This record gives sequence, C-alpha cells and structure tokens, in this order.
Amino acid sequence: QVQLVESGGGLVQAGGSLRLSCAASGRAFSSYAMAWFRQAPGQEREFVARVSWTGRLANYADSVKDRFTISKDNAKDTAYLQMNSLKPEDTAVYYCAVGRTSELIPRRYEYWGQGTQVTVSS
Repeated sequence: QVQLVESGGGLVQAGGSLRLSCAASGRAFSSYAMAWFRQAPGQEREFVARVSWTGRLANYADSVKDRFTISKDNAKDTAYLQMNSLKPEDTAVYYCAVGRTSELIPRRYEYWGQGTQVTVSS
C-alpha cells in the first residue's frame, strides 16, 4: 500500500508558475513509476506527465511539453511537477499516481492521491 498526498496547488495568473509536490508513504516509492493526471470539470481525467521509477525517463502530454517538468526524489519519497507559463486551460484538479507500468492511462496506476486544485486566471 502506498499513500500519496499532493500539495502546492492554488490560484495563479496566466503566465505564472506553480510547483506541485506528491509525498509518498508506505511501500517502497522508489520502485514505482509516478505520473500526474488532471481533470477539469466535465472532462475526463487526462495524462499530464510521467517519470520512470529511477527518475531518469520522462514523458509529457503535448499540451504541457516545454512548460512542465516532472521529477522524482526517491531519497525523499517525493515527486514534483514544476509548472511554468501556466494557461487558463491548465485549470484542473491535479492528481499524482504511482504504478509499475510504462503506460500513460489512469487505469494502469495502482495508487492515487486526493488531488490538488490548480486555477489559472486570464
């Protein structure tokens, strides 16, 4: 069992930055790949970014590429999502999730955090 707690969400103006954190406890976080997903009202949950269990390989959705950076600190059992040049369309609840998978779809991830709201004003 892995427990995940996100933090760092909030309200920011377009063009601003936020850094989300995902703190893990329980079973060995270092053995899991970790991903961020987001869900806007009335929308399906969508993939944002994924980092491999080593922290060395990352994947990004096209919509966030070159603006967001995912990282994973296994020594601290924490993962991060640095979000720069934020746009109103980035507004959503952001969730971190872990799983032993290389796929980018929600159902492949075993454990989820409760989510943190990110709101970007225009």
